[in-house]
Amino acid sequence: MVLRILVGAMGAMMALATMGSAIRTVVVPRAEQVWISRAVFRVLRSVMHRGSEATKARFAPTALLVLPLVWSIGVLLGCSATFWALGVEPYRNAFVLSGSSLTTLGFRTTGDLPTLFLAILEGLVGLGLVALLISFLPTMYSAFSRREIAVAKLHLRSTWSDGTVSPASLLVRNQRIAGLDQLSEMWGEWENWFVEVEETHTSFPMLAFFRSPVPDRSWIVSAGIALDTASLYHSTLDLPRSPRAALMIRTGSLALRRIADFFGFVYPSDPQSGDPISITRAEFDDVCNWLSNEGLPLRADRDQAWRDFAGWRVNYDVVLLQLADFVDAPAAPWISDRTVP
Repeated sequence: MVLRILVGAMGAMMALATMGSAIRTVVVPRAEQVWISRAVFRVLRSVMHRGSEATKARFAPTALLVLPLVWSIGVLLGCSATFWALGVEPYRNAFVLSGSSLTTLGFRTTGDLPTLFLAILEGLVGLGLVALLISFLPTMYSAFSRREIAVAKLHLRSTWSDGTVSPASLLVRNQRIAGLDQLSEMWGEWENWFVEVEETHTSFPMLAFFRSPVPDRSWIVSAGIALDTASLYHSTLDLPRSPRAALMIRTGSLALRRIADFFGFVYPSDPQSGDPISITRAEFDDVCNWLSNEGLPLRADRDQAWRDFAGWRVNYDVVLLQLADFVDAPAAPWISDRTVP
């Protein structure tokens, strides 16, 4: 009797913990650490992280489909232990009854009231898991689609003839085609993008691992390009200051920090102007020389421009590189081509 009570209690706790994991992952609209979800992602990531680009692209969708399977197995095993504790013997019969109830197929039933009640309850849980999956996938892919629209637009604008993407090429192309005044529209668009990405990538953290349809695109690379473009605009170009660009930098820096907080990254909580950044002065001067050769108006004091740029970049430098390394972003200058501090 003591063994049955112990096994039944453990089975009930296992089923409840699994259902709680599913609810916290899908329903609760805030970033919560769910150990079952984290374990699934860690195991699959350790297997698929070092594969080809195609394998990496399959990682997040595969983990997303494995999660409901893990939840179902947890409920199945937990309820089967509880059935056994209620007197369904041998354990094989308890397992079959649990599977019949969870899948609502009804090929095995029971007669006494306690096990019948548990079978009905497990059937409702099974239907709930299906309903969660049906609502979960469209929500995920809708957020992914909205994210990628802005990523594709920025990537196309910032890609140079040699295939590299950089904030300098984005500035040069805008100067040639529409003028730098048109960038004000981009600041507002990307401020809204950062707000939405913060909400979706903390509520559904697996979105961070969803790779873009085009292999050389990445949401975190595009985020870095948008932030660096605004930082160069404010620090280096001899143009009137843009409040919308400054607000976008602040919004983007805070959004990346919130995502980094969910994954447990350590970064300077209060970076100050003058703190070191991952960009070297030589790299900055190379970009300035290119912008000058393309006819963009640059500030006369190059030293002050460098200090101002570093003062903007320090707000997001560490978290940007950490996230780029974490999701294994494709190589891009100033973002995923250097070690994480």
